[in-house]
Amino acid sequence: MFKVGSLIKLKEQCLGNPHGTVGYVYETYIDYNYQNQKGISIIFPNGNYDGFSYNDQHIFIDPEFNQETDFKYEFKNVMKLSYDFNRGFFNKVLNIESNLYK
Repeated sequence: MFKVGSLIKLKEQCLGNPHGTVGYVYETYIDYNYQNQKGISIIFPNGNYDGFSYNDQHIFIDPEFNQETDFKYEFKNVMKLSYDFNRGFFNKVLNIESNLYK
């Protein structure tokens, strides 16, 4: 359903983000707990990130909003993800005017 480079929208408050917040899918993975369905990892404009299992996606993510972008990110680890966020790498795709951590 969602793939790396997709923008998603929260339908529930999550990770300090109100419902309606748009996040960026930076990774997909096999969710072995849900019959090998696809799990996704998302980073949000506030810098928080997490993985969303197949079940979590149905709870937190608006299925009507799935905007693909040309913005690609090669996920290596969460330390690099945080570093890249803090240096403003995701500012354009997440519509962040400035990053407090620059």
